[in-house]
Amino acid sequence: MGKRLEAVTKTFDVLKQYTLAEGAELVKKGATAKFNETIELHVRLGIDVKQSDQQVRGTINLPHGTGKSKKVAVVAKGEKQKEALAAGADIVGAEDLIDQISKGNMDFDVLVSTPDTMKDLAKLGKILGPRGLMPNPKSGTVTFDIGKAVKELKAGRVEFKADDSGIIHMGIGKASFTPVQIADNARVILEALLKAKPAASKGIYMRSVALSSTMGPGVRLDPNQKF
Repeated sequence: MGKRLEAVTKTFDVLKQYTLAEGAELVKKGATAKFNETIELHVRLGIDVKQSDQQVRGTINLPHGTGKSKKVAVVAKGEKQKEALAAGADIVGAEDLIDQISKGNMDFDVLVSTPDTMKDLAKLGKILGPRGLMPNPKSGTVTFDIGKAVKELKAGRVEFKADDSGIIHMGIGKASFTPVQIADNARVILEALLKAKPAASKGIYMRSVALSSTMGPGVRLDPNQKF
């Protein structure tokens, strides 16, 4: 453990479970690196991800955004291209954009498409899939309502999805955020996770919750508190 991290861990009890407000204060104080660290939320869920009826996935609009402007690309045709540009999309195209992606040119953070272009995009699954960039109806990135999707993504809409271990890892803001902003963003995600609890999930659902910064230690939160 480096001296900086060791000093931070002495400012709080690493074994204690804090309230969300307390945790937000502590994680901000612990973000002492020389850059604007990302604040992350980690939630371990009591689900069996191997079961199709225990998947936890969805999207949520963060009240304070993520602190990072997403570069949004849109695959669409005709008037939908104009709609995407008017909403603030960074890259817009159809066959030309698909061709660029096939060559490995993916200078964007999220890809949105209309349903009628998915047939061509599906051919790029081996390129987009491993990078988590393949548009998906469940994440709201396959839609004819292109304008709304682009605006929400630019404003701070994020996707949550449990990994193979049943854990949600999400960037929810920056160290430059106030503790209140950090807590607000975390709260809406935690509330969304509770609402997304699969009916087939048995036992304790929200097993552990923690906040951390890119270079800082994790701060445990009480998973039983009212968020």
